[in-house]
Amino acid sequence: MITRFRNYAARATRALAIAAITAGATLTGVSTVQANDLVVTYDQSKLLRMPRPVSDIIIGNPSIADVTVKGSDLLVITGKSFGITNIIALDAAKNVIQDQRIIVQRDELKVVNLNKGDSRRSYNCSPSCNPTVTVGDDVVFLDTVAKMALRKRVLSEGATQAGGGGGS
Repeated sequence: MITRFRNYAARATRALAIAAITAGATLTGVSTVQANDLVVTYDQSKLLRMPRPVSDIIIGNPSIADVTVKGSDLLVITGKSFGITNIIALDAAKNVIQDQRIIVQRDELKVVNLNKGDSRRSYNCSPSCNPTVTVGDDVVFLDTVAKMALRKRVLSEGATQAGGGGGS
């Protein structure tokens, strides 16, 4: 099944390139993962340990990835949206400790996309398929799923605050 998704992605990339060339456009900046890149999965986090204490952190585009400091030399990078950005870590003397790209991509193992025309709906299938909020999905579908997720969270927080979320 994974091979089928990879083959589909390769065909989709080729089709996009052909469509762009046919339309008189070119695909620029198509990038591959390099050895030094930090690859983070969309909506997930990854730990990044620095070789020495960090004083300042700069994220090129915080809408793609966010950082939380968990110690003088431990960072948590969270993938917020698909794309490529960078992180620069500086020490107290403003010397660069680390400067590297962050690539945020989706987890392809358990995600299924349902495409109908130019409308896409994403489902997380682990093991049964449930709708998931994913950037790039049909706006009406995305809003509906987001509202259901928010309502569930509000209801569970209300049950916890009322004393009904515990067990005994």
